Amino acid sequence: MEYKLGIQVFLLLFWRSALDALVSENDGGWSSNPEYSLTDEGPCNIDIWDKASLSHRQFIQQYAYSKPVILKGFSDNTKFQFLCSKSSLLQQYGERMVRLSTANTYSYRKVDVRFEEFVDLLLRPQSMDTLGSDTLYFFGDNNFTEWHSLFENYKAPRYMLPHTTGAYSFGIAGPGTGVPFHWHGPGYSEVIYGRKRWFLYPPDKAPHFHPNYTTLSWVKDTYPYLLEEKPIECTIRPGEVLYFPDRWWHATLNLDTSVFISTFLG
Repeated sequence: MEYKLGIQVFLLLFWRSALDALVSENDGGWSSNPEYSLTDEGPCNIDIWDKASLSHRQFIQQYAYSKPVILKGFSDNTKFQFLCSKSSLLQQYGERMVRLSTANTYSYRKVDVRFEEFVDLLLRPQSMDTLGSDTLYFFGDNNFTEWHSLFENYKAPRYMLPHTTGAYSFGIAGPGTGVPFHWHGPGYSEVIYGRKRWFLYPPDKAPHFHPNYTTLSWVKDTYPYLLEEKPIECTIRPGEVLYFPDRWWHATLNLDTSVFISTFLG
């Protein structure tokens, strides 16, 4: 009995270490040409906590209704990360239809394409001179029934708000892409692969931006000249989860080809 248990533990640890090595070694197959990645991660002025330091009570009292926070190591999504590798997603969902939205503040246009077509033809770096209305972004319109087998392996952040449940939105985007400033209810965002830079403003301090300009153009043309109106910001990486409260303005910028998932609380 002890021998069998020992073999099971060994196999479990071996499989886990193999997954860790595969994921970290090739970045899940999503790595783009380094020349397309953005190097400027910007400053980080958001509180960062690990799971051993922040209790649920502290989270509710200090952050849930007042300001963003970044959580590190609160859940182990190694298996989910492995399932989100490029080869795994193409094998499982390559023929499925996905819905893309234009990357402007008010996403009017929707386009349905095969997931494989999106990855092969549309997943590319953002051009500086392309408007948000001409940029197609894969996020927020997943068919939960079709993607259920993937989402059921995701371990969502365990600190929920009273009387809320979580709804997932999954996305993949190229370097330089992102969503310009907008707001909605509270939620979490976790990076599975790549890096995502966040810019946030409280509800009573609406940022200056054009709703049809991309976040990349805002960072290049507006951000450097901000004086007293600088955003709250940080770049998050795999294993880090950013929480944003209700009605906070936020914009995102993917620094690499990024895979990410949000948990919206409602």
